[in-house]
Amino acid sequence: MNKLPLAAELKKGGVLLVDKPYKWTSFDAVNKIKILLRAKIGHAGTLDPLATGLLICCTGEFTKQISGYQQLPKEYTGIFHLGAITATCDLESEPRDFKPYEHITEQQILDATKQFTGDIMQVPPIHSAIKKDGERSYDLARAGVKVVLDARPVTIAEFEITQIKLPEVHFRVLCSTGTYIRSLAYDFGHALGCGAYLQELRRTKIGNFDAKDALTPEQWKAHWKDSRIV
Repeated sequence: MNKLPLAAELKKGGVLLVDKPYKWTSFDAVNKIKILLRAKIGHAGTLDPLATGLLICCTGEFTKQISGYQQLPKEYTGIFHLGAITATCDLESEPRDFKPYEHITEQQILDATKQFTGDIMQVPPIHSAIKKDGERSYDLARAGVKVVLDARPVTIAEFEITQIKLPEVHFRVLCSTGTYIRSLAYDFGHALGCGAYLQELRRTKIGNFDAKDALTPEQWKAHWKDSRIV
């Protein structure tokens, strides 16, 4: 890992890598850093609360570069849980529509990745921040309004199955910005005929930036305290 930036340096402008903790919103993580630095800050790409991993944060003058970082490809690792679906496509809602999965073979799982590799059309989850008729889709869904979102083009450059321990299927995905891994979980389960939801997700890379070089908000606080800057 490169030398960690000091708070004084970041107040003027810089980039820091934050490892978002489980059940924190991206806003929670960035706001914690903002309070510590007392500086202008933004991030390049939201993570769902149940996801962990890399947030690229820009401070000061570097906030002008956020849009460029947002367009970088992203790598994720995680776990699909076969045999059920959820309304949110992850564990923010309860599993339902249970179906048998024990008959599914390793080869079927490996073959299913092929139809989701390359340039594909993907329907975002209705529980997402995408706007529909001027309102957030998740607000409409929570209010009981039927939401239909259009499919969008995304690119999944690599889709690797790293471990199979049914009902869990561990994976690694390298994809374009705008790809929803929750939707991939749903579509993957549908292709296998048993349903699936996203059990676990971690963003490991954004472009050449790696989560291994990131610190949690509390670790950044300790670093700056030890540096006698905060």
